[in-house]
Order: sequence, then structure tokens, then C-alpha cells
Amino acid sequence: MMHVLFNWAMRWELIPFQINPMNLVHIRGSSKREREPRTLTIEEFRRFIEHMTEPYRTMCIVTACLGLRVSETLGLKWGDFDWDDLRVKIQRSWVAGVEDDVKTLYSKKWMPVDPILAELLLQHKGRTTEAKDADWVFANPETGKPYWPGRLQERHLVPAGKAAKIGRIGWHTFRHTYSTLLRAFGVDVKVQQELLRHADIRTTMNIYTQAVPQAMREAHGKVVQVLLPIRKAG
Repeated sequence: MMHVLFNWAMRWELIPFQINPMNLVHIRGSSKREREPRTLTIEEFRRFIEHMTEPYRTMCIVTACLGLRVSETLGLKWGDFDWDDLRVKIQRSWVAGVEDDVKTLYSKKWMPVDPILAELLLQHKGRTTEAKDADWVFANPETGKPYWPGRLQERHLVPAGKAAKIGRIGWHTFRHTYSTLLRAFGVDVKVQQELLRHADIRTTMNIYTQAVPQAMREAHGKVVQVLLPIRKAG
């Protein structure tokens, strides 16, 4: 029973993927651990990815530049991308070894893909043998299925964070960073909501008019261009 409950807690991202359930037990008199959302500065993110190897580097960049939940990054398939219009549809998630729907119906949306990010993804695709539309974007070559995020975090993200001298990094750090950058750029709250695919930021934010695709694309492009030290050709 506890195993089922723990899997559902991971499914809805109520707790970090790698946490030990016993950590949730409160012992009177024990010191409290802070759970403040971790965000990265632009410089910290760039230092961090310098210590990541492929394909995990690209996986982290995609997660950060699209503001995805790690379950959504792992749920990406090549057929989800429209390379002509430079966009991707978030359609599924991968949690605890199971393919599932995204967190909410509002999460299932088309998202803009900046040309810099598209080029990076196509380079990653080129390293994959005969990648087809039905194939996972980030498949473990040993299993042909997506990786387990907790294992990736402990084996790659955490060591890279330590090597970059920025502390412990988790998958949700990237989504928090994406949200923080959108606010720092002064992006309209409705555009923020569309890009983060929140069903409701707050009731007051839902009174704004529908975000236009061009505004979403420009806001997304700003995040990509500051996180990735790559200049567009031409």
C-alpha cells in the first residue's frame, strides 16, 4: 500500500523523485530542513552544464529552456515536434517506469521551440540511430525506454552541481529557474501561465486576455538565449 501511495506522490510531483519515504516522518525535537525552491542564476546554469555529459546535458537544457517537469521531458517522443513551425506538443509523462498522461489537461499544449534549442535537439537526434517519430527522445540505450529521473539526479545532476560549486541540484530546479527568469524579464503573467502550462496561477492572473503565440515565442526565446551561450547564425 505504501509503495502505491509513494508512486502516486511521485506521479503528481508532490515530493522529490529520489526521496526516502522515511524522510517524511517527523520526530519531535529534530531540526527542521528548509524546502525553499532552488533556482539558478544564468552563470550557475552555464557552469552546471559544463560538467554534464551527453545525453544528460541536452536533457537538462531542454528541461530548463522549456520549463518542463522531468516526467514531461522523459515523455517526449520525436513525433511530438513540428520542425517546420518550431514547436512541440507536450502530450505525455513518464513516471516510475510507466507512460501516462501529463499532470493536468492544461499541461497538454503546443510550446514554441527556439531555433537555438531546435538545433541542439536535432544534433541530439543525429546521435541516435534511425530515430523514428514513435521513439523516445531520451531513451536509455540499454532498455529502449526513458531513464529513471531519480537515478539520473543522483548519478549526474548532483555530482555536476558539486563540481560547479553550486550545491545540490534537482530536476525541479530547472522549472523554478525558468519561472524566475520569466518574471525577471517582466513577461506578462498570462504569457507566464501559458508557458508554464498552469491551470491557474492565481484567480487574479486568469483575468488577463489570452496570450498570443508570438508573445510566448519571444518570452521563450529570451530564456533560451540567456541560458545557452550560443549566438544565432547570421
